[in-house]
Amino acid sequence: MNGFVDAEGARIFYQIRGEGPDLVLLMGFGADGNVWELHAAEYEKHFRCIILDNRGVGKSDQPPGPYTTQMMAEDTVGVMNALQIDKSHVAGISMGGAIAQELAINYPERVDRLVLISTWPIFNNYAKSVYSNLIKLRRTSTPDAFMELLQLWIFAPPWYDDNLEDLLKGQQDAASNQNPQSQSGFEGQLMACMQHNTVDRLDQIKAPTLITIGDMDIFTPPPFSDILHDKIEGSRIVHFPTGGHVHHWEDLKRFNEVTSSFMRE
Repeated sequence: MNGFVDAEGARIFYQIRGEGPDLVLLMGFGADGNVWELHAAEYEKHFRCIILDNRGVGKSDQPPGPYTTQMMAEDTVGVMNALQIDKSHVAGISMGGAIAQELAINYPERVDRLVLISTWPIFNNYAKSVYSNLIKLRRTSTPDAFMELLQLWIFAPPWYDDNLEDLLKGQQDAASNQNPQSQSGFEGQLMACMQHNTVDRLDQIKAPTLITIGDMDIFTPPPFSDILHDKIEGSRIVHFPTGGHVHHWEDLKRFNEVTSSFMRE
């Protein structure tokens, strides 16, 4: 089942897969909900998965920014309201994890269990500079060259040893994509990432929380996850030693097992 929900200034596209307790899945910047495919194939065995295209990407509207993670949390609540979901597990990758933090802080009664993947509570100046640079480079790069750059940021070196063909295919797919993310959507999402700041409010998160991090992540380095772990009382953190920003793909089987087990407790 697929559909749209009218949010403030944008229509938000969602997919529903599986049956069971509700699980809202929030993807990172630049990617639509379909990127959850290899996780949803497992999750749908246990949960009713509500998979969003965030504002600014995919089939959702891509209005000019700026966006904020709180705005996108409101979009998520709008989808939950339209589907009459009072409370749900929530899992978010990268920017999706930032959105999930705002959701858990501002709507604690709507979040059952929380999974934060490769995410952060606040950027330091280095991380802000990385994202500013990405905005500039996307304006001047070809889609395949920009994808190659992103891959170098998000995959850990061990992945390149055995998966070079897949990486090259990803670059080719970017070059042939007939419906790429708009520049306004891309910049709106990245500005939301750069401005995200929950560091002084994390103690308000009361939902049972699991944090996962790739120890070789250079995009959202492990110290960002350490802050989340330190400030969210009772949270658990799971490390993926040879994983990067996308450790959820690099060690897919373990990631799916760890996160599914946590949400089924």
